[in-house]
Amino acid sequence: MLRSLHIENIAVIRCLDLEFGEGFSALTGETGAGKSIIIDSLNLLLGNRVSRELIRTGENLATVRAVFEDLPPAVCLSLAEMGFPCEDGTLMLQRTLDTQGRSKTRLDGQIITQTMQREIARMLVSIHGQNDSQKLLQKASHRELLDAYAHPEAELYAYTSVYSEWKKVKKKIESVSRDESEKLRLREMLTFQIADIDALKLKDGEEEILIRERDRLLNLEVLNKQVELAYRALRGGEKVSAHSLAVRAQGALYALDGLVDGANILADRLDSVVSELEDIAETVLGFADDDREDPTARIDRIESRLDAISKLKRKYGATIGEILAFRERAKAQLDELECSDELLIKLEKDAARLTKEVEKAAAALTAVRKNAAREIEASVTEALSFLDMPKVRFEISILSAPICENGADEIEFLIATNSGEPLQPMVKIASGGELSRIMLALRSVINDRDGAATVIFDEVDTGISGKTSRKVGMKLCETAKYAQVLCVTHSAQIASLADTHFKISKCERDGRAETTVSQLDDTARIDEIARILGGIEITDVQREVAKELIEEYR
Repeated sequence: MLRSLHIENIAVIRCLDLEFGEGFSALTGETGAGKSIIIDSLNLLLGNRVSRELIRTGENLATVRAVFEDLPPAVCLSLAEMGFPCEDGTLMLQRTLDTQGRSKTRLDGQIITQTMQREIARMLVSIHGQNDSQKLLQKASHRELLDAYAHPEAELYAYTSVYSEWKKVKKKIESVSRDESEKLRLREMLTFQIADIDALKLKDGEEEILIRERDRLLNLEVLNKQVELAYRALRGGEKVSAHSLAVRAQGALYALDGLVDGANILADRLDSVVSELEDIAETVLGFADDDREDPTARIDRIESRLDAISKLKRKYGATIGEILAFRERAKAQLDELECSDELLIKLEKDAARLTKEVEKAAAALTAVRKNAAREIEASVTEALSFLDMPKVRFEISILSAPICENGADEIEFLIATNSGEPLQPMVKIASGGELSRIMLALRSVINDRDGAATVIFDEVDTGISGKTSRKVGMKLCETAKYAQVLCVTHSAQIASLADTHFKISKCERDGRAETTVSQLDDTARIDEIARILGGIEITDVQREVAKELIEEYR
């Protein structure tokens, strides 16, 4: 659950710290006091897009930080799988936003991506306001709401696996089944490309060899000069060379044999030096270009070859390796075209097999959804009856639809709010107050099955009043048995049922408006409930009514 919330430099909030407990907490206050800003701050924390205009005027950075405690084991397991273990069931989530629109999110001090933030936040907090009620009018959201209750993860995984394979085969069939004129055009293009590449008889690594040879030939004069100089110094000098000097030294040492001890040993050692000099000299001589062909002609031939390779690179790849790979792909595609009839027969057999598998997987997914739909219908109808919609009929229509990534179901919520009326799509019937109650009923049912540990309702009392508001509050109390509930409300009937009551106020400090929040004791709470009930001045009668409202449900 949400244990603490810190908000800093957001709109009229300078610095705000809130501590929450279990059960049902109500947040009330005058219009414009800052209730919506607290919801905006939570949306910022949960990874939703917010405007940088939200930052308090004159400040550079806005911060929202929350500590969550007593996380359910399933949430802890999911976090651990994502690389964020929380063995004590506690974590801290923080997001900052600067005036440039840049935001940064940290989980227990570690920076995380916004995508990860949304995924984690979805497991922690669920916020429901007028926008969520409007989702009921969007047919596309109905499947999401149904699946949130049904939890068809295993069936959906089995379905999407075979659907992906089926989709690939269908796409392959489309590719192979081109009309004859398209096939002919493609065959001619592939044949030309293969011939264009084959004409050069490329070898991988050839370009580097040609470039080195060209550079060598361009520096041939310098090369031959240096080779000649090195060879003459080693062995080819007319008067003196390293080789001749070594031979003369060896003869001199042999002449000292018998006169100087060890002279013959040194002479023998010079044998290897003489041999090494001879070998080096012959190797150096091999560096010289003794080809009788004109170097200019050879350079021209290399440049011509390099230019031809460059033209192919512009068409088929950045390297010879890529060109050869392109050629192999083109050959495979051409072979596929050449034997397209046989391949098409095979693909159609695969498609027929996969169609049966995907239909079977879709049927299993549909069965899970239909079972869940009947459960939801019964529970939601019961909840709506309690919320003063006793004549309502609520039904989840699941019709067969073309196979798509989410199954083969067309899902839509239908409703009839009065007796004798036919079921119709919700968008055609429900009013604002009815939508609020339907969303509350749905969320109470879904959260009872498996929802976020903290559920926040923003002005769920919109469009309703009196006895119905009281029942909405009782439904929130019921939901609070399974999850921590926070509710921003203008209804005394709802606020008086809360376990904890916070009052949101706006004051002036240092010449600027500032939002504050205080937890109310019993006396202050009676005054706040009396204020909500109405009247320019709070009377003793209103206080008595407020006290009765608080005591009634206790």
